[in-house]
Amino acid sequence: FLQSTPATSIPTVQVQGQQISLQPPSYTAASQHTEQMKKPGQNFMCLWQSCKKWFQTPSQVFYHAATEHGGRDVYPGQCLWEGCEPFQRQRFSFITHLQDKHCSRDALLAGLKQDELGQAGNQKPPNK
Repeated sequence: FLQSTPATSIPTVQVQGQQISLQPPSYTAASQHTEQMKKPGQNFMCLWQSCKKWFQTPSQVFYHAATEHGGRDVYPGQCLWEGCEPFQRQRFSFITHLQDKHCSRDALLAGLKQDELGQAGNQKPPNK
């Protein structure tokens, strides 16, 4: 005998005899190299070497950059923020540098203006 219990699991649909689960799309589906979509209210961008993720607040950018780019296992030993000199830095020094130089509200807004100018083609390409 079947008992009907309220379903707390992910809803599924039958499509031609196959069960398909209706899950929200996971982040892994987004490919890394595509430009991140800006959502309303997200006015601050991480300008780390082709990261270009959007955030709502400067502190979110800082937290993201400190953990995703400055984390113990991923920190490359220097700051790879757009337009920054790639000096060798200890990780602790880098975190402070990130907060002071790149993740203040003013620095992030200024960086975006630079980025927009660069995309508009008004700027000489940086010398590599």
